[in-house]
This record gives sequence, structure tokens and C-alpha cells, in this order.
Amino acid sequence: MFDVLGDVNWAGILVGFLAFAALGGVWFALLFPKAYNRSLGRAADAKPQTSPLFFAGPPLSALVITLTSAVLMAALHIDTYGDALLFGLITGLGYLTANTVNIAINPNFPRPLFYAAISGTYNTLGSVIVSVVLLAL
Repeated sequence: MFDVLGDVNWAGILVGFLAFAALGGVWFALLFPKAYNRSLGRAADAKPQTSPLFFAGPPLSALVITLTSAVLMAALHIDTYGDALLFGLITGLGYLTANTVNIAINPNFPRPLFYAAISGTYNTLGSVIVSVVLLAL
């Protein structure tokens, strides 16, 4: 069932990864930077402390998520847009958002559900975009 590396769509993986990573930049830097900062208990206009991990970590995570989705979609023979959208929603809500909520529920997150709403929505939308791109290319 999971011997599908020869069946995955490598062009789709590249484009899906780039779309997911770009969405993260737009989401957190342009659309919701103030809300994201407030969810972390920081001033709305706080600037992040930059480091190599700050710049490389999110895109690498997006790559792993995209690769995983490609393997699962090939193994599950997802070949319609309806199934791709449903797959993206299920993995986005069921894995990515649920895990985000679980991570946020600890004393280091002053507003865990607010954080989870912002980051979980990003992850679910990214999962849907990746799933559709993987099918389309």
C-alpha cells in the first residue's frame, strides 16, 4: 500500500510546497501579524527574533507535510477534486489543527485557543491547497 514513491507527483510536490510556504509568509507576515503576536502574548507590533531556524523551519515543515500528503494521496488513490478537498480538510483539521491545539495548550501560550485558531486555520488552508495542487499537476 505504501510502496508509492514511484507514483507520487514530484512536480506537484514542488509546487504544493512552494504554495504552502508562500501562504505561511503571507498569512503570518502580511495578513495576521498583529493577531499572531497577541496570541503569543506579545505586543501587536512586536518583531520576531530572526535566526536561521526562524527562516528554514517553517518551509521545511511545509515540505514534510507536502511529501506526506503526496504519499497518502497516492496510496489512497485520490483522483478527484472532491476527494482531494476532503483529504485536505481531514488532514488539515484532524492532524495539523488538532496537533496545533495540543501544542498550544501549555503554560507558554497565554491564549492557546486564539493561537490555535490562527495557526490551525493556516494549516488547514495549506493542506487543502497542497492536496488540490498535488491532484492538478
